[in-house]
Amino acid sequence: MSPRTRVALALGSGGARGYAHIGVIDVLEERGYDIVTVAGSSMGALVGGLHAAGQLEAYAQWVLGLSQRDVLRLLDPSPSAPGVIRAEKIMAKVRELLAGRLIEDLPIPFTAVATDLLARKEVWFQEGPVDVAVRASIALPSIITPVMLNGRLLADGGIMNPVPIAATVATRADVTVAVSLSGGQQSGEGRVPAHETSAVRPSEEWAERFRRSASHVLDRELTRSVLERFAETRGRSTPSRFLRPAGSAPVDAAEALVQDAVRDAVQDVGQDALVDAAEETAEELAQDGFGALPAGLRTLDVMQLSLEVLQSMVLRYRLAGYPPDLLITVPKSAGRLLDFHRAGELIELGRRMTEEAIDRADEFPPARPRS
Repeated sequence: MSPRTRVALALGSGGARGYAHIGVIDVLEERGYDIVTVAGSSMGALVGGLHAAGQLEAYAQWVLGLSQRDVLRLLDPSPSAPGVIRAEKIMAKVRELLAGRLIEDLPIPFTAVATDLLARKEVWFQEGPVDVAVRASIALPSIITPVMLNGRLLADGGIMNPVPIAATVATRADVTVAVSLSGGQQSGEGRVPAHETSAVRPSEEWAERFRRSASHVLDRELTRSVLERFAETRGRSTPSRFLRPAGSAPVDAAEALVQDAVRDAVQDVGQDALVDAAEETAEELAQDGFGALPAGLRTLDVMQLSLEVLQSMVLRYRLAGYPPDLLITVPKSAGRLLDFHRAGELIELGRRMTEEAIDRADEFPPARPRS
C-alpha cells in the first residue's frame, strides 16, 4: 500500500472563527491525509495543540455543548487587568484535557507562536508545557490578558505571524496546508448560509437596545462590549440596580431582561467598576467636514478592524515568503472574534471549505499518491 500523503498544517489566528480549524482537521483525516506537523497562532495554537495531543475530539464535544450563557461565564471578565478577559476558566478545561503534556513528548511535532511585545518579535514554543504555550499564544491585545514568561511579555501570535507556515518547514511533508481566518467579504460558495447570519437573534437585538438606552455603562467600554455581545435573556424581569440610576425612566421587558443578565455576569465587579456617564451622541463626536460614524461602532470594533488591517498586510508578506500548496481562507464575515457560542456553525464551515478547496485544487495530491 502506498504511504499516505504527509501534510504540514499551519492554523491561523482569528478568535472564534478558529473553530473552523476543527472542521479542517476532520476533513483531512477523513480523507486519509497524514498530518505530520502542526503550527498555530492564537486560536490556531489552541486547536493545533489539542490535536497534537490527541484531545481535539474531546474539546470539540465540549464546545459544541456550550450555550451563550456558558460562554459568557467562561470568558471570565476582568475590568482591572490589562485585558478584559482572563481566560482562566477556558484554560482550566484545556489544562484538564492536556493533563500536563509537554510539547516535546507529543506524537505530532507542534509549534505555538506568540509575540514578545517588549522585544517586538515572534516566539516559537517547541518545548515545555503545551497549555503554557497555548495561553501565551491566545492573548489577543486588550481582550485577553498577556502573560509574563521568562522575562518576556507575551501576547497573541497573530500579531506578527497570523498563519505560521514557517514553523512547519523543519518537518518533512509532501504538502503544506494553511488556514487563514481573515478572508475578505465573500459571496457564493464558502460563506455561511444566509439563514445562519442574517437573522437577528433576540439576545443580540435586546443587547443592542440596551446599549442605546442605558445611561450607566461599565468603567471599561471593552468589558461592556463583551458582556453585551453574550448577554442572554433569563426568566426574570427586575431591572438591575447596577445598570440603572435611581429615578430613571422604566425600561421595557426586553431591556430589563438584558440588564438582569448582564448584572449576573458582572456581580463580582461591584459598584466601583461603574461610572455615571451617558453615551456621547453623534453630534458631540462629529467634527466639521466629517460624516457620522457607522451606527453602533464601538471601541472593540475599531480595535478588531485595526488589528485585522495590520494582520492582512503581514499575512500577504508571510504567504509570499512561504507559499502553501493549499490555502483555505475563512471569511471574516463568518463570525466575530468572540462568537464562541457558534461552534457548530463554524466547525461545519471549516469542513465545507476544506472539501471545496481540495476538490477545486487540480495539483493537490490525493491522500494516497499513486505508485
